[in-house]
Amino acid sequence: MAEHPRKRKQRGASPTPRERMERGYAKAEERNREAREELEPLAHGERPAVVTVGAIVTALIAISIVTGWLAGTEVNGEKPRFVQALAPALLMGMMSWGMWRARYWAVLGFQLILVFLIFSAVYGLALQAATITQILATLALLAVSGTFFWLMVKAMARIQMPTRE
Repeated sequence: MAEHPRKRKQRGASPTPRERMERGYAKAEERNREAREELEPLAHGERPAVVTVGAIVTALIAISIVTGWLAGTEVNGEKPRFVQALAPALLMGMMSWGMWRARYWAVLGFQLILVFLIFSAVYGLALQAATITQILATLALLAVSGTFFWLMVKAMARIQMPTRE
């Protein structure tokens, strides 16, 4: 039985890697433009629900830091100095205020914290979690922080980055 040589389709020169990359970027930019057009801008005073939840969570964290310090909570056997408690409490308080007012910078800062939580959870899951309880708790942290992060992306797009004057 003789083998038949395959016939190649005659085409023009194949695109270069750079042309394929540029075509891919153009398609992605078109999809991004369509997604931006579908977004509805926030009305004056409007705040996405996920941003409201984030503002409440950061306010509770700020309050818990101050309350813990006032209650005399010890860290590694020592009570933290006032500044060591004040700095994160102020940061969380400012972030809470900013998210309550639907400020882009505050949502972006909250997402940065979520990224650290996600990386920490993945690290903990891969290298530290030894018991089923630790594994489940780490998976829960990963699910909550990952979901929060995902929902914040669209909220940030709606808030829009402020224009510079």
